[in-house]
Amino acid sequence: MTAVDTNAAEAPVLFEERAAGNGARIGIATLNAPRTLNGFSLPMAHLLLKQLNAWADDDGIAMVVLQGAGEKAFCAGGDLHSLYQSMLAYREAGHTDIRENDYAAEFFDVEYRVDYLIHTYAKPILCWGHGIVMGGGIGLMSGASHRVVSERSKLAFPEITVGLFPDVGGSWLLPRVPGNGGLFLALTGALLNPGDAIYAGLADVHVAEERRSAVFDALLQVAWSADAARNHERLSQLLLSFASDAATGPLLANAAQVDALCEGDDLAAIVERISTLQTDDAWLQAAQKTLDAGAPGSARLAFELQRRSAGQDLASVYRLEYITALHCAAHGDFAEGIRALLIDKDRTPSWNPATLVDASRAWADTFFASPWADAAHPLADLGTPVVERSLA
Repeated sequence: MTAVDTNAAEAPVLFEERAAGNGARIGIATLNAPRTLNGFSLPMAHLLLKQLNAWADDDGIAMVVLQGAGEKAFCAGGDLHSLYQSMLAYREAGHTDIRENDYAAEFFDVEYRVDYLIHTYAKPILCWGHGIVMGGGIGLMSGASHRVVSERSKLAFPEITVGLFPDVGGSWLLPRVPGNGGLFLALTGALLNPGDAIYAGLADVHVAEERRSAVFDALLQVAWSADAARNHERLSQLLLSFASDAATGPLLANAAQVDALCEGDDLAAIVERISTLQTDDAWLQAAQKTLDAGAPGSARLAFELQRRSAGQDLASVYRLEYITALHCAAHGDFAEGIRALLIDKDRTPSWNPATLVDASRAWADTFFASPWADAAHPLADLGTPVVERSLA
């Protein structure tokens, strides 16, 4: 075991390398903030971006493992407290240009670069998505070539509860969920169990948590190759040898009803159908409550972004989401949502717009207005095609 970067216990990400078969090495990155459920911070993002790039260029590294410290979460989302402070400072200074929130601009820039790098990484990346995987955690996990969930995994896009929208590629990921399930998840923040995570295309394989150490030991016995494509195949075979069936989840069990609820192009009608549904299903009831309490503006932005992203490549979607995220930080409900949930914890946000009628399509259009010419967009240099892989 060889330390690559600072390996002090307090480092936000721990990096190590382990010697494997054929003299190859495996790089292991561990998000190291278990007290905040590995909330994804700007220092984490900078460290990951640097080390993942270094491992990509190191011919001795055959594959990378991405995991989270502690038993509760891989990553429960972004570092909302720091973003909140930056939004308060921006607004108190009277700024109006979304580029003037330096912290938010840098945070989303580096976060999106890390996520995009994972999506386009040539070498295999195994992400162990144990426990809570939400928001920014899904952004990290979604692009990994091999995504594992275990029996305690809980995935969700809960952004409607804090006045944001499913970012970090959610506008690209959610339309790929079968049927109309992606829109339902965006509007309701509904929890996905391991079976549903695989069904939704957000994970690839279920492996019991008690077998994690055995999987890691087995990785060290593989005769890794200099051929990345062959290494992808070998990792797939290894994981499938440890895999077990995951129980059918409520998204799949309710797929026909979800499709009917979210049918059509009238967001108001969709929200009305979900809100007025008479059901004894606890999962659907929880989804109703989250939608009813969530930000109407977030519902509109999620709806419009999924439609605007249709047919776009991932880089283009990231550029659009980046603009929208900065607008949310500048004048949207994001700060109010964080205040109500995490700062004052009164859970009584004052949403503006307060109703879906006021959160119109014309209102949403202002969140897609870019202050940059295309070539000057901070993420203009993203563009490597994304290869969509399968373990099958």
